[in-house]
Amino acid sequence: MAENVQSIEGVQAEALSALDNIESSEALTTWRSQYLGNKGVIRGMLSKIGSLAKEERGAYGQGVNALKNKLTESHDEKQTALNNAAVEKDIAEGAIDVTLPGRARRVGRLHPSTHTLRNFYDIWSDMGFQVYRSRDVELDDYNFTKLNFPPDHPARDMQDTFYTTEKDVILRTHTSPGQIRAMEELGGNGTKPIRVILPGMCYRFEQITPRSEAQFHQVEGLAIGRNIRMSDLKGTIAEFAKRMFKPDVQVRYRASYFPFTEPSMEVDAECFLCDGEGCRVCKYSGWLEIAGSGMVHPNVLRNGGYDPSEWSGFAFGMGPERITMLKHGIEDIRYFWSNDLRFLSQF
Repeated sequence: MAENVQSIEGVQAEALSALDNIESSEALTTWRSQYLGNKGVIRGMLSKIGSLAKEERGAYGQGVNALKNKLTESHDEKQTALNNAAVEKDIAEGAIDVTLPGRARRVGRLHPSTHTLRNFYDIWSDMGFQVYRSRDVELDDYNFTKLNFPPDHPARDMQDTFYTTEKDVILRTHTSPGQIRAMEELGGNGTKPIRVILPGMCYRFEQITPRSEAQFHQVEGLAIGRNIRMSDLKGTIAEFAKRMFKPDVQVRYRASYFPFTEPSMEVDAECFLCDGEGCRVCKYSGWLEIAGSGMVHPNVLRNGGYDPSEWSGFAFGMGPERITMLKHGIEDIRYFWSNDLRFLSQF
């Protein structure tokens, strides 16, 4: 073996002897640097392997690695012993009062969207609606065709919808495909009434701005039965608004259009921030849009297995993030997905 290569046994004996005499963390740090540091003894021994005869290199390299593991283990044991000794000294000298109560850990908080969703669940379940979960990844047929979207509807364009590599498989753009799923699963082949809400995440290929996101929550509602009328829809939405905002809130309805409902309407609630007087949040109109709704289109009823001559129903859709933004004066929807604790800790 080359003369300038240090003996493994000699280095081990020297290092462990020096370690036994260490009584402080500072001295231990110096010892670690001397033997295990980037410029320490072990690194120097490994760098000398090339000067050995070829048949000696393997055994010597294995020995140095074993030495490194031994010294590392001994260092950790010494560090633990020094830490324990320091704690015992602090206790003996009164530096640590073991009778003091422990510090409570900070617990996490519910996301603001989760707060609103749970409020939705409580209100709608109290009104007789069950929660029905539908899939995020949908078929084009359920997301568009069975909801009465014509083949040339702009929502089918790839600039509005996330398409996957599988043919006709997309990320749902709204929770409305759950209407068909609920009718097929719960409707008893078009023989049973349904009253459900369908919460979930939706995805749209849109430019992200303070007012729009590529993903957002939506809560769909569906009621199907015999002799359900527009007046039932209006009364249901008005009751929800009273429970969600305040008992004396005023609600108004505006004619609108959705492919899967006919007739359709938008629903506005009196601004709960200014009591209808007009403010920056409601754009000084005194009203806030809270939902889109309408009577279920006969074609959608047929696609769900119901005979529209005997059955009717209404549907509505609400955005929890939008209502949360309105309720708390949040001006940028991007805050909901940024995971900024300065924002989330306020709720």
